[in-house]
Amino acid sequence: MKRITGLAAFLLAYPTAALAAPGLGEEVYGTHIEKGEIELEARYDRLAGGADNGEDVIKLEAGYGVSDRFKVAILSEFEKEPGNGRKAEEIGVEAIYRLGSAGPIDFALYGEYAIGLNGNPDGIEGKLLMQHREGPWDMRLNLTAAKALGTGEPVEFSYAASADVAATESLRLGIEAFGDLGNGDKLFPYAEHFVGPTAKLRIAPGDHDDDEEGFTIQAGYLFAVGKAREDTDGQLRLALEFEF
Repeated sequence: MKRITGLAAFLLAYPTAALAAPGLGEEVYGTHIEKGEIELEARYDRLAGGADNGEDVIKLEAGYGVSDRFKVAILSEFEKEPGNGRKAEEIGVEAIYRLGSAGPIDFALYGEYAIGLNGNPDGIEGKLLMQHREGPWDMRLNLTAAKALGTGEPVEFSYAASADVAATESLRLGIEAFGDLGNGDKLFPYAEHFVGPTAKLRIAPGDHDDDEEGFTIQAGYLFAVGKAREDTDGQLRLALEFEF
């Protein structure tokens, strides 16, 4: 456990620039990695209501399980602000390394380097991933440290969390939350948060939803909380994932 605590401290001290709204283009990562698995994902998230109504992000990602502990992926993000056309924000590479378990909780490390496009700075990001799966339940927590390079801005801290349960063999229902935790100058300020329900539908070629190959469709709506209520009412989320 000391090793995991030390690695977590490293991640939070070693930090891409965070998007204006927590959760836009983001997911709550788990720690499970399947060797040889190819994963393709497309995500569309959009703010609804308020001054930022219509701002959205499209994220495309392709990943590969190099081993049962290590996974790499490439990603790209495209953002559209109200009144403007869609622009490519960044292209990057990410990696996840599964550390192991401490009691009932599984741990992994996440690292990302993003090349900024259309005037956006390059950025680096680190996450400590935690997951607890028991019976029909799946609970996850990601702690993130991110920094835009060459800007002089401090390291930004944030979190992503989820909990869902199997309602049927193919359907999972739950809740997701995303939010800011401050930065290197000030921690835990009055900040933006989003929380709300989510549903995941698994379409597998076999007889069970835990088959390795198949589609997953995820949809949800997150309500704006705290400072986020000043700019929007909430966030619509839709994702499609294919594993083979």
